[in-house]
Amino acid sequence: MFQQIEDISNEQSEKLIGLREYLRSLHHACIAYSGGVDSALLASLAYEQLGKNSLAVTGVSDALANQLLKEARYQAKWIGIKHIEVNTSEINNEEYSKNPLNRCFACKKELHKHTKDISKKLNIPNVLDGVNIDDLKDYRPGIKASKEAGVLSPLAILKFSKQDIRDISKAIGLPWWDKPAQPCLSSRFPYGYEITSKRLKMVEQAEDYIRKLGFKEVRVRCQGNSARIEIPSDQIHRFINSYRRDEFIKFFLKLGFKSTSLDLEGLVSGKLNR
Repeated sequence: MFQQIEDISNEQSEKLIGLREYLRSLHHACIAYSGGVDSALLASLAYEQLGKNSLAVTGVSDALANQLLKEARYQAKWIGIKHIEVNTSEINNEEYSKNPLNRCFACKKELHKHTKDISKKLNIPNVLDGVNIDDLKDYRPGIKASKEAGVLSPLAILKFSKQDIRDISKAIGLPWWDKPAQPCLSSRFPYGYEITSKRLKMVEQAEDYIRKLGFKEVRVRCQGNSARIEIPSDQIHRFINSYRRDEFIKFFLKLGFKSTSLDLEGLVSGKLNR
């Protein structure tokens, strides 16, 4: 069992106890696992409570940055949970690639086609995801697809907020408790702008380039042939003074962007929906 090494509120302690009891009552659990803070907490506690009767499944496609896949593998190994990767093909579905408002519905539908198949083959009847109550406040069409597939969301059921998840992850010693949110690469494109493997790779390489400059949180929004960079507002001054302009522009041109700009508002989660 993960030992609590830092204090949390009484309410959070009750939520942690409730989550452990909930998972234990399932007897078997297949976690839709991206490696994000939410699904990683769920995978950690599922393995703690269920051992070999727990499983983490990651959908792998061009929309998942290679760095995030590596992190998911590392975290699963650290936890000890069995980890399966499945190749998903949502990019071949026009309901996804045409990037309509409900694009995420097609993505989650494709993912859970695989998680349900795996859970059935391995006789693990319960598929779980890391949706929390804060997710329910945003426009998340993927949640509808998960519900239609019969996926359970223990963190939402037990009213875990994103802050609860980070605080509890830190308290039980999960080293990635402060990992930045990293939505899939498709979230960098305005609705209606077609998503292709080439465009996803452009965004991934652009964001990797900026991370190597020392910025953990970054989004490169792709609008036509233009790249719009978002980083936290309190880091904008440091960003402006941390790169060589000519080299930076040359790299982005090589990727295929015709122009590059910096969003002075800074990184705002959910800006695409706004």
